[in-house]
Amino acid sequence: MSITRAIRPIASSQACRQILLTRPVQRRLLSTPAPTVGPSQSRWRSFLQNLGRVTLAGVIVSGGTFYYVTQRDRHPGLQLPHDDSKKTIAILGSGWGASSLLKGLDTEEWNVVVISPRNYFLFTPLLPSVAVGTLDSRSIIQSTRYITRHKKRAVKVIEAEAQDIDPVAKTITLSDHSPIVGATSTSTINYDYLVYAVGAETQTFGIPGVKEHACFMKELGDAEKFQGQLMDCVETAAFPGQSEEEIDRLLHMVVVGGGPTGIELSGEIHDFLEDDLKSWYPELAERIKITLIEALPSVLPMFSKQLIDYTESTFKDAKIDIKTKTMVKEVKDKSVIVESNGQRHELPMGLLVWAGGNTLRPLTKKLMSYFPSTQTNRRGLSVDNHLRLLVPSTSPDPTGSSSIFALGDCTASSYAPTAQVASQQGAYLARLFGQMAKREKALSRLSELAKADVADPVKDEERKKEIDVIEKQLARAEQQRPFHYSHQGSLAYIGSEKAIADLPFGSGNLATGGVATYLFWRSAYLSTLFSLRNRTLVASDWLKTKIFGRDVSRE
Repeated sequence: MSITRAIRPIASSQACRQILLTRPVQRRLLSTPAPTVGPSQSRWRSFLQNLGRVTLAGVIVSGGTFYYVTQRDRHPGLQLPHDDSKKTIAILGSGWGASSLLKGLDTEEWNVVVISPRNYFLFTPLLPSVAVGTLDSRSIIQSTRYITRHKKRAVKVIEAEAQDIDPVAKTITLSDHSPIVGATSTSTINYDYLVYAVGAETQTFGIPGVKEHACFMKELGDAEKFQGQLMDCVETAAFPGQSEEEIDRLLHMVVVGGGPTGIELSGEIHDFLEDDLKSWYPELAERIKITLIEALPSVLPMFSKQLIDYTESTFKDAKIDIKTKTMVKEVKDKSVIVESNGQRHELPMGLLVWAGGNTLRPLTKKLMSYFPSTQTNRRGLSVDNHLRLLVPSTSPDPTGSSSIFALGDCTASSYAPTAQVASQQGAYLARLFGQMAKREKALSRLSELAKADVADPVKDEERKKEIDVIEKQLARAEQQRPFHYSHQGSLAYIGSEKAIADLPFGSGNLATGGVATYLFWRSAYLSTLFSLRNRTLVASDWLKTKIFGRDVSRE
């Protein structure tokens, strides 16, 4: 008890002392003015706060939009089924022209069938980047079903090769060479309209040894084959016991063709050499040689003289040997025979890439044989201003050929065989088919109104007014505008993070080249890619290559 009594006064006195000490301190603290913040500091703090809020909101909105778009692409909605009352459009091919047509076509008014040996669209301008490992091969392809599954009406996609076309019966004979089947199976489908967009094959001009010993740069498999053979040459050159002559031969890369494909591939090989091979193969890198062979007096004939000179100067600095006015006469297993100024030379080489012109596919020649009087151009199918296959003038539609349209590299038009031309032709045909669908609906409605027997004078007057409106619509639909190509410019990458561009500007052209043009080249190709998926993959591949370099391993 005494101890408790003793503690209480002490505790109470301490509490009182604490209170007494605390209250004056509190009064002094309350009476002390807060530190003042200057106007500039206040504005800076406010700016940082607002910047943080805007940045956070931008990240959230951008991320949400990106997620929404990707999920919408991955989960397409329901589609209208096949309608027997609608006419059928058969599209042969899945390249630039066919894919552009599919993208713009209103399938609600048509039944559409796509037939192609490959079930994807290939962004061909970036093939040289795939060939050296700058980009992954799957980054520049987009499934054809990605396009068709987002259309209003279901589109039938058949992975097969067209063997024959019967323009009289309007049928297409298909064959499936899938190795899983074990045997070739054939099938026949009917069409009302045919869009022929099968492209072309690489022109070898009948030069001996090209098909047997050269790499091409036309399909995805060509780029992958080149990548493997390039590393094979380097690794074989690194094998112990090779002679100096054999090492020099293996490390000599020859590119035939001075067009955009050959120029860009040469530039990509040079970048691969400078950015990667010198790090991982220092004993061999200095001995790698790149030679570009062109039969014409200069490379890139579609560009201005200023840009041609700039390209040749850049290649000279990069130690890429350009041989113009030089023709390939024969390609052997380990060398290429060329002719220049009337003299023949044999160049030892480890790898040769053939980036020549185009030639007709066998199916195109077969289709031309049905119309020997009008299809006489050896460069391809002759079409009118509406991309419709030309038929004999004496008989407007003797075999149903007026229902065949052709576009892209398989045609012989006044335009260059480029992706830009084929893409615009596909978009034009999509609009043309939309116009034709409106015409079909108007004719059907006009037939119904003409047969209608209306007793009521008021309703009969309304019927006559509707007939007048439809007839005017039909008159406008009959005035189909011809195809007109609008040149958007030419671009080419020339290596060393430089590019050239020949762009229409006002009444003339704007010719530019350098690092800034290289950035424009990349942004232009990113915007031209088919989907958000492709843009994301290509951009990430570029970033990955910049940070980690290209992969030098080989399967």
